[in-house]
Amino acid sequence: MTSAAARSLLAAWDNGSALDPAAFPLTDPDAGLALQTEINALRRARGERELGMKIGFTNRSIWPLYGVHHPIWAPVWDSTVVQLVNPLTRVTCARHSLPRLEPEIVLELAQTPQRAEPGHVFDCIGWIAHGFEIVSSPWPDWRFNGAQAMAAQGLHGALHIGPRLPRSVVSGPAQLSELRLQLFCDDQPIAQGSGSAVLDGPVQALTYLVAELLRRQIPLPAHSIITTGTLTDAQVLRPGQRWQTRIDGVDLPGLVLQTD
Repeated sequence: MTSAAARSLLAAWDNGSALDPAAFPLTDPDAGLALQTEINALRRARGERELGMKIGFTNRSIWPLYGVHHPIWAPVWDSTVVQLVNPLTRVTCARHSLPRLEPEIVLELAQTPQRAEPGHVFDCIGWIAHGFEIVSSPWPDWRFNGAQAMAAQGLHGALHIGPRLPRSVVSGPAQLSELRLQLFCDDQPIAQGSGSAVLDGPVQALTYLVAELLRRQIPLPAHSIITTGTLTDAQVLRPGQRWQTRIDGVDLPGLVLQTD
């Protein structure tokens, strides 16, 4: 039987509304994962389909800002993933609760990794892309702990994926670790980051997820899409903004996001 807590969290996601964190006294990440699992079942039951996973809090530099000191993960869905046909995309802020923007590196698995080793995981990748994850929080003021973040579907709102490039354009995990990203809002520089910000690199972040899922016997099917975490701090989104990225070190085009 699905709990009232799971139904409340899903309703808050659907409506872009807030919840009282005191009503969800979670402290154990595994309890948060169990509640997320209930929500996943509700989403499948209404026809949504998992396309892969997001990994959150892979950027250690933001841990003190949010009081979360370990990565989290959650599914991404056919209802939340947008594959861009050009570098420009739009987001309606009112659709999400307290939306923020995260520039990320997205990896697709051509085959399921059998062990959590970066070299092996890299060999399993089919394509790479740059993406914008829209994260949202049902917890007011973005105040929560790791278990609450895990329960709230990993704070996932949407994932906008730019042009895909075959893995062969990258020499290995180190090249993705060394890439540099600049983030602008309304043509003003806001933040910069590197691939190494996410657990030392996107492939390393994916390897972490593989290890966690193997340990829990959670399947990660071939062709799963994995977004590996924000290269900068998450940026508050407001209507009427124009966000843009530039990437150096890997031949990935920057993206442009307009907010409504």
